[in-house]
Amino acid sequence: MTPALRIAIVGAESTGKTTLAGTLAPRLAQDTGLRVAWVPELLRQWCDSVGRTPQVHEQAAILRGQHERIEAAAATHDVVVCDTTALMTAVYSRMVFDDRSLEQRAADLQRRMALTLLTALDLPWVADGLQRDGPQVREPVDTLLRELLMRHRLPWALVQGQGPARLESAVDALAPLLRQRLLDAGGGSGSTGLFTRLQGRNAQAQARSWRCEHCDDPACERRSRAAAGSGY
Repeated sequence: MTPALRIAIVGAESTGKTTLAGTLAPRLAQDTGLRVAWVPELLRQWCDSVGRTPQVHEQAAILRGQHERIEAAAATHDVVVCDTTALMTAVYSRMVFDDRSLEQRAADLQRRMALTLLTALDLPWVADGLQRDGPQVREPVDTLLRELLMRHRLPWALVQGQGPARLESAVDALAPLLRQRLLDAGGGSGSTGLFTRLQGRNAQAQARSWRCEHCDDPACERRSRAAAGSGY
């Protein structure tokens, strides 16, 4: 049996991770005909149940639980869309508790992802109870995520845009991976959405890999930030 494609969605708070996961999974199922699962964020459910955020000694169990949910879905599906992964637990452990003990384990688990989608900071911050600390933490979290992704040479792509454009950005990033999966399976005839999209693009058959010290696409985000005067 061909292993499932695990697609990670990570990013700072209030950057649309859950919304993207909830729309991306059915879109991929529609475009490809593959069995697609969406694994929700365990941390959100944990906070709602316990009524507080985790303490430092509880972080490892959340990391492990999120990964177990992903693997359970991967056992019965072709594609798994993951609303956060162990990498987010490691980042918040470092941010909140100055604890880096989970980073290597998180990176090892993240390596099982076919591609990591990093949600850009181009959406307005919105409060969400216990889940969010404030807009001031978004850039530090984003910086730490990029640091870990690049240090461990993990394949990733930036997802940005407002409304439907954000979904299309994610689909564009995933199209080469999904196209190859369908070709390997001898499919594609019923997946005109993705194949039509790819005909007009110079898409590679393999997943994107780490590209440079700044971001996954230096011709895109780095230039746009420089033009905005935000630096990098």
